[in-house]
Amino acid sequence: MPAKGKHRRPKSLSISRGFAVAGTGGAALALPLMGAAGANAAGAPAAAPAVAPQAPAALQAAPAAPAAAVQAAPTVYTVVPGDCLSVIAAERDLSGGWQRLYAENREAVGSDPSLIHPGLKLTIGGRGEAAAPVDAVPAPRTAPEAAPKAAPKAPKPAGRAAAPQARQESAPEAPAEAPAARPAAAGFVAPVSGGISTQYKVAGAMWSSGYHTGVDFVAAMGTSVKAVGAGTVVSAGWSGAYGNEVVIRHADGTYSQYAHLSQLSVSSGQSVTAGQSIGLSGSTGNSTGPHLHFEIRTSPSYGSDMDPIAYLRSKGASL
Repeated sequence: MPAKGKHRRPKSLSISRGFAVAGTGGAALALPLMGAAGANAAGAPAAAPAVAPQAPAALQAAPAAPAAAVQAAPTVYTVVPGDCLSVIAAERDLSGGWQRLYAENREAVGSDPSLIHPGLKLTIGGRGEAAAPVDAVPAPRTAPEAAPKAAPKAPKPAGRAAAPQARQESAPEAPAEAPAARPAAAGFVAPVSGGISTQYKVAGAMWSSGYHTGVDFVAAMGTSVKAVGAGTVVSAGWSGAYGNEVVIRHADGTYSQYAHLSQLSVSSGQSVTAGQSIGLSGSTGNSTGPHLHFEIRTSPSYGSDMDPIAYLRSKGASL
């Protein structure tokens, strides 16, 4: 029989926070405590956090696939007759419609999205989503969206058309002042303000034709000589006995001649108006002193003269 107090004591078992602790004589062994279903009571909560952080990572990776699709290699499309941005975008089911297509090719298309021409190269899908400012650009005229955006522009042509109407309405007011200006602009005037020293058709041996073929106006040296009516200069320069002369053809087919000038201020082929200065009076050629010899002719040549005073008065000139 064993001696008293010498037999082994049974192993003690204690439970602490889900673990069973067994020990013999101070040595302890921690054992997991299993639940009724055979699961580890302490392990079950620990496994959940290990899986949870992985879920957001998977969700964040999901958009990577569409991003790759957006950044796919762009394609180049060549515009053909009849194309417009909205049709091209619709045929290719382009996300963002014609606005995105225009935003991607704005530099090539220009400021008006409706002005594309055959042969133009368009890049499709090369720059991702369309830029927001494209909303401020008017839609192509052939696009379905063009109708509502084009409507506000309708008043602008009307405004431009109204301007000519305003001018037409105000036009009748101009003739009210016109009669006062017409004698100087469209009528006839005297070539100088001086009186007549020698009349037309005066006979005399001093003229080669036997008579005076024009009229002589009193004009001191350097007096401004004016075109009697609007016309075109047919000659301007030296003309023998007439000295420096100017000949002007008028709208009715007659010609006016200004002779003995000291200085010319017009040239052949130049258009002149009534009252415009054409030179300065003088005494060049066969002349006995400063004056203006003036003729009206039916042709530019000598010998086709007609009464200059009667002609000017018939045109409204004050003499």
